[in-house]
Amino acid sequence: MVRGIEVGLLIGLLAPLIGIFLVLRRYSLIADTLAHVSLAGVAIGLLVGLNPLLTALGVSVASSVAIERLRQSRKIYGESALSIFLSGSLALAVILLGLSRGLNVDLFGYLFGSILTVRQSDIYLILILSVIVISLLLAFLKELTFISFDEEAAFVSGIPVRFLNIFFIVLAAAAIAVSIPIVGILLISALLVLPVITAIQLKKSFVQTIIFAEAISIISVLSGIVASFYLNISSGGAIVLIMIAIFFAVLFLKRKRY
Repeated sequence: MVRGIEVGLLIGLLAPLIGIFLVLRRYSLIADTLAHVSLAGVAIGLLVGLNPLLTALGVSVASSVAIERLRQSRKIYGESALSIFLSGSLALAVILLGLSRGLNVDLFGYLFGSILTVRQSDIYLILILSVIVISLLLAFLKELTFISFDEEAAFVSGIPVRFLNIFFIVLAAAAIAVSIPIVGILLISALLVLPVITAIQLKKSFVQTIIFAEAISIISVLSGIVASFYLNISSGGAIVLIMIAIFFAVLFLKRKRY
């Protein structure tokens, strides 16, 4: 339980910082794609006996760079590149899991999230990656914000748009990989997107939107972990349902107010 809360706090802080740029770029589907790519990485780790988080991280980062390269080449539309990697990684994961028996029990925790899957070694790995990703995001916050609102103007202004796009998608891949133990592969996109969408409904400034998204994310993650522990349910499912409840509550209060 303590390990789950520690990881939950880290992921709760990290997810909205990635999600805000995904939403602004209308690139939310990348979260689903990289989540399915992570599934292939988890399958590789389980099959060969390595830490699934490490293999998921490696496969996700490599795939994210390939996706962005395809998008920048303009030889294939961004949505098509995502579709190729989403279906291809899922097919690879199914084949790899079919090659070995007895993985379903372990796999369930990675698919839907479980605090029981969090090990002490995972906490150290997630802590290191979270600190690195958050530090880099804050260091390039101004440039990433500029690109998200107007990529062409950012390019004309001399900002290295192509490099920062690859840089950001690699950070997104790392954030998705470290979120697997708590929220699960199939629900990662909700963790990244829902707090941001909810905060946007409040119509605050950019910085205030991030702050509200962070608060919604942390409250949902911690509440979901506690609920999963005492009710013996999936932590990922509990977190996402709480996020959805907060979203509709904000919509209701907003409509009632105006």
